[in-house]
Amino acid sequence: MRIVYVHGLDSTANSVKGVLIEKYCKAHHPDVEVIRPDLNEAPNKVFDRLCKLVQQGQRVSDSVVIIGSSLGGYFASLVSNETGCPAVLLNPSTQPHISLQRFVDDQVIDTIACDDGASPVIYRTTGGWAMTLQDLDWFAAHKLQQITHPDKVFAVIKQGDELLDPKVAADFYQSQEVKVALQPGGDHRMTDFEQQLPLIMERLLPQG
Repeated sequence: MRIVYVHGLDSTANSVKGVLIEKYCKAHHPDVEVIRPDLNEAPNKVFDRLCKLVQQGQRVSDSVVIIGSSLGGYFASLVSNETGCPAVLLNPSTQPHISLQRFVDDQVIDTIACDDGASPVIYRTTGGWAMTLQDLDWFAAHKLQQITHPDKVFAVIKQGDELLDPKVAADFYQSQEVKVALQPGGDHRMTDFEQQLPLIMERLLPQG
């Protein structure tokens, strides 16, 4: 099996959850390869890159799973819809075209060249992605409206998520007949993630 881990907005390939997954697999499932790409780039490039990673993995492995946290959960959902791969979602973002609007009212910090001229940079992530208004347009054009393979998707959502409304995410995935583990308390970063790993891996490897 291969696991592709998709980090969130202000994170990198060395995100805490991604590293914990890799360490856990090395200790308990050494036959599982964990891939942790750095995805600090425009959303169209992230989506294309993840689809290629999954499709390449599907050609050489019996099983490829994508795990996404926060904004990574949004991308994991899109990629699962596109490729049919199983997905595990951790406090997933379901409406980035809305939630990322919080950066629009901030002062424009820079501009970058785009296909149709210069686009204002509205936020720069800690990993270096220069988010633009064009990126928000992409999210708006790629709204998460359905889950194509609900039997292959599993969401872990904390009711104490202080950044994204957990009810919005839970209601959406449950309406799509996705299995949702809605857990009391917690936070957006899912600081108890290390304790969540056995549950997640049991879901991925029920006979492991």
